[in-house]
Amino acid sequence: MLDGRKRPGMPEYFMGIALAVRKRANCSGRKVGAVVVKDNRILSTGYNGTPSKLRNCEGEMGCSRCASGGFEPGTGYDLCICVHAEQNALLAAARFGVAVERAQLYTTLQPCLNCLKEIIQAGIQGVRYLHPWYLNVSESVRAGVEADRRILETAISRDGFYEQLIIDDPEMEWALGKNKQ
Repeated sequence: MLDGRKRPGMPEYFMGIALAVRKRANCSGRKVGAVVVKDNRILSTGYNGTPSKLRNCEGEMGCSRCASGGFEPGTGYDLCICVHAEQNALLAAARFGVAVERAQLYTTLQPCLNCLKEIIQAGIQGVRYLHPWYLNVSESVRAGVEADRRILETAISRDGFYEQLIIDDPEMEWALGKNKQ
C-alpha cells in the first residue's frame, strides 16, 4: 500500500497483466489480451492480430474482414485471418513446450465459441474474463451463437470454471473500438 491503494488480489493482478498485453493487439476492431497462469505463475501471453510476418490490420489492412468494415460484430470470422488472443496464448505455450493443462486463462474479452472449444481441449481449468463477447451484437447473431455456446458451457459447468471479473477498465472504449457498448 505505497500510496494508500489496496493491493489487488491475484485474479485482479493477472487481469491487469492481460490489460497490459492487449496494448500490443493489432486488430482494427477489438483489442484483446490473454494470460495463461498456473500456480500463480504466468506461463504465456497472447493478443489478437494477424499471424507473424503477415501485414497487420491496423494501418496495413492485412485482414479482409477488418478492411471491409462491413461485418456485424460476431459474424464474418471465416474471412478473418487474425489469431485471437486466447489462441495466441495457447499457441505460444505450445511453441515453447509449456504445458497448460490445469492452468487458468485470463482474457479481457469473453472467449468466442471457437476459442472456448480450444481452451477446453487444451485442458484449461478455468477462464476469467472482463467484458462479455456480445457487446453491440444483434439479437439474431447472439441467439445463433448462444445455442452452441450453451452446449459447451453445460459440458464445462463445473464450479469456478467460468467467471466474469468486474474491475475498472479505463481504456474500454479504445479496446472495444467500433464494437463498443
